[in-house]
Amino acid sequence: MKYPIALKKIIGSEHYKVSVPDLPGCECNATTIDEALIEIEKSMASHFSILAEYGETIPHASTIEKHQENISQVIWCLVDIDITPYLGKSHKINVTLPELLIKQMDEYVSKSETHKTRSGFIASACLKALKS
Repeated sequence: MKYPIALKKIIGSEHYKVSVPDLPGCECNATTIDEALIEIEKSMASHFSILAEYGETIPHASTIEKHQENISQVIWCLVDIDITPYLGKSHKINVTLPELLIKQMDEYVSKSETHKTRSGFIASACLKALKS
């Protein structure tokens, strides 16, 4: 999932305050933008781990446009983070799908850079559908 990240230069210093508007309280400080992106990914992983530990839902990412209405004078970035490790233990299930659909999924997955398996593709499609 791609989360918008807000980087704000702290006036009078060489530091940035970094926050994830979709994850209240998930923030850090850094001296460079590159460092900020590395540190915020670590903060996000910790945040997701805590949510998973308490059985809380992982918030969906919003668009930068949505956040621009409320947050100004920042540098916007996107951080792509795999949330599946924080969704709980995997369970094997049986599904019945038409043969042509399975072939189309397998062909798509074989060419995809983001989906490595049919199960991963189905999980991603489900998350996207549940988001709406």
